Amino acid sequence: MLRRQTIEQTMERLPQGVRRLAVQLRTPIGVDLLWSVLTDYDRLSSFIPNLSSSTLEARQGNRVELAQVGSQQLLGLRFSAAVQLELVEHRPEGLLQFRMLKGDFRRFEGSWRLQALPDGTSLLYDLTVQGCLGMPVALIEQRLRSDLSANLLAVEREAQRRIQFDN
Repeated sequence: MLRRQTIEQTMERLPQGVRRLAVQLRTPIGVDLLWSVLTDYDRLSSFIPNLSSSTLEARQGNRVELAQVGSQQLLGLRFSAAVQLELVEHRPEGLLQFRMLKGDFRRFEGSWRLQALPDGTSLLYDLTVQGCLGMPVALIEQRLRSDLSANLLAVEREAQRRIQFDN
């Protein structure tokens, strides 16, 4: 069983309804296993909450194209957002950068960063997002705060599940 780590979260309010959020989790799980979980693109929707689908569309070297659909309940209504993402894998640096090529946001970009620590790994998720016109920024902001923490915990849980499965 993992010892519970604290999640650190920051948020910046930028002009025109842009939000930049960063969420960090320290975990005893190693970098290699966390990297394999993050890059298991076709299976991400099986363990990331509110991610309905994730499909690897193309790969060329360290560049990957993904199609993803997120879905959740907001104010009693089902809300879905689709994005086509380009990811660039920088494995030696533990960096996975992404940006939206097209989708239901005006802006959606960021990175996952893994850094080895003496007692495990620091997992940092950084997201800059701008909703579409008519999308209430405060509502998005509130959901993102809880969703990003849940996503980090889901990655950690999946890595832990894989450790137990392999043993």
